[in-house]
Amino acid sequence: MSREGVRHSIHIPKWKQDEVEEIKKLITSYSSVGIVGVHGIPSSQLQLMRKNLRGKADVKMCRNNLIFRALEGSSDTIKPVSKYVVDQTALLFTNENPFKLHKMLEKGKTAAPIKPGGIAPKDIVVQKGPTSFPPGPIVGELQGSGIPAGIEGGKVVIRETKTVARAGDVVNARLASILSRLEIHPVELGLELRAVYENGMIYESKLLAVDETKYRSDITLAVQQAFNLSINSAYPTKATITTLIAKAASQSRNLAINAEIIMPEIIDVLLAKANAQMLSVAKLASAKDANAVGKKLKDKLAAAPKEGSKPVTSAAPPKGEEKKEEHKETDIAAGLGSLFG
Repeated sequence: MSREGVRHSIHIPKWKQDEVEEIKKLITSYSSVGIVGVHGIPSSQLQLMRKNLRGKADVKMCRNNLIFRALEGSSDTIKPVSKYVVDQTALLFTNENPFKLHKMLEKGKTAAPIKPGGIAPKDIVVQKGPTSFPPGPIVGELQGSGIPAGIEGGKVVIRETKTVARAGDVVNARLASILSRLEIHPVELGLELRAVYENGMIYESKLLAVDETKYRSDITLAVQQAFNLSINSAYPTKATITTLIAKAASQSRNLAINAEIIMPEIIDVLLAKANAQMLSVAKLASAKDANAVGKKLKDKLAAAPKEGSKPVTSAAPPKGEEKKEEHKETDIAAGLGSLFG
């Protein structure tokens, strides 16, 4: 038999086979599968994270090649997540939806000092102000790291706010030590969610990072704009019908008043308007001829507020006094009569 006819088989240890089968079983047992990065997380911190997720998610640590084998033996829809299995990776199995999972992992992150040679994940800023250090060699160490420092009032102070590293910069050992002593922890330790598979869909982490405050604000603004559009276009809905009816009633009342349509609902306003107009005419007539108006009307003109004077208002009438009565319809009619009679 030729060598080509000999079938060679690669022996896979049973523990590896068991690992692959367990991953495949977990994939089908949960609604969501997360691919998370665990690079740089100390073992003790990782154990604490797993403990905090207990009951909400199951974290599976295993070799990347075993993850690849498990994904290859699973449904076609989940196979594409293999491209997110890079560097140090763990699988996270949960029944939570992807957005809630992302929020849960972000909330579980903790601040940590940056290590010598580490990459700054963001701009590192040292704020000006006093420190807890007594005067000593620390001043020179701060200045040597590019941080303006001095001594004031017997304490070491940072004299101005300084950006000591930009995002992406390599932080040297001296700066890393100073930042740690200043208790500036620019690194966030936590499970870094790369992607989540759920019901045939793959969600990358950037799609799951939702600003909830802005999201609520956008929804509130959309509701307000929709409400205003409905009102301004007179489009009746369950949410706007009350406002539309109130608006229509107000507009119809104003129309009736401006058109001087006599009806019970506005007769008091029309009489008051007529009375005011009558007083204006009487005032002009009296200015030209004092005998043009009768005594009663002269008394009304004398009692009327002078132009430019501000009426005195009070929260409540003085004790024992009744609030001044408003013009009654009979008085207004009498005033009109005195103008022409």
